[in-house]
Amino acid sequence: VQLQASGGGLVQPGGSLRLSCAASGSIFDINVMGWYRQAPGKQRELVAAITSGGNTNYADSVKGRFTVSRDNAKNTVYLRMNSLEPEDTAVYYCNADLITIATMRMANYWGQGTQVTVSS
Repeated sequence: VQLQASGGGLVQPGGSLRLSCAASGSIFDINVMGWYRQAPGKQRELVAAITSGGNTNYADSVKGRFTVSRDNAKNTVYLRMNSLEPEDTAVYYCNADLITIATMRMANYWGQGTQVTVSS
């Protein structure tokens, strides 16, 4: 199983970016998909998550600015980030709780991370 994230980059304050993360491999089912971030010198923190049924959860710092969504048919989760601030600069990691065909057990998986830099 692999989680492949893309869409990071350099953006000016107030700008927007969209991150994507596709899960691939022998997947039976995916429960929660989400995004975490880790800034230099800080702990990794939850940014946003979404269940297979569409229920969402956001960090207080991104509410109203970020939107998480997913395409269950494509096993893909998205993070639309608007009104970006320098404080949003971090490596963003996608994460998923999923069941593989091989094990038929729920396990947690991480993507490789994508850098988001907000700077003028």
